[in-house]
Amino acid sequence: MSEFPEIFVLRHGQTEWNSIGRHQGRMDSALTENGKGQARQQSAILAKLLDGYSNVDAYCSPQGRAFDTAQIVLEPMEMLATTDDRLCEISFGRWEGLTFDEIASGWPELCKYADQDMFGWNFQAPGGERFEDMCGRVKSFLDGLTNPTVIITHGITSHVLRGLWLGVGQDEMAALAGGQGCVYHLKDSRQQRFPND
Repeated sequence: MSEFPEIFVLRHGQTEWNSIGRHQGRMDSALTENGKGQARQQSAILAKLLDGYSNVDAYCSPQGRAFDTAQIVLEPMEMLATTDDRLCEISFGRWEGLTFDEIASGWPELCKYADQDMFGWNFQAPGGERFEDMCGRVKSFLDGLTNPTVIITHGITSHVLRGLWLGVGQDEMAALAGGQGCVYHLKDSRQQRFPND
């Protein structure tokens, strides 16, 4: 049994920078039309999952792409999300706004083994956030939850958040499924993905 209440975790919809492979981190870009459609799909999924629930809390990252996704997802259910800085995406430091090719050109030594451990590589950016620091802020967020909770956040943050909830280490976090347009329901020490394709 997890030490935390059950949670419903959503990643923001596709953004302009997602579509061209540009690292956003603490920077931002707008949702694409596809991203808005993904958020509407998440809304329909979440409405079914929450049928019969009461006292559900909702939180989202304050970054524009997550905040905009939260509005699209929650508005049909007449729910509002409270923003929380601890749900922000990883800081990529000097890599923010760059594509992988641009990063590889500027920091070839740091990119030599990226394909073997892309998740861990994300925490190597000069001036960026380290794994232990992200775990600390995300664990602090989870420790404060008391009710079933909807969480709208980011790709790497979602992996860390779900990994901490499941009680797994960094390698297992890296292996967790990702994706946009879906909802992860974590309850009774297990995770389910909707849709489950």
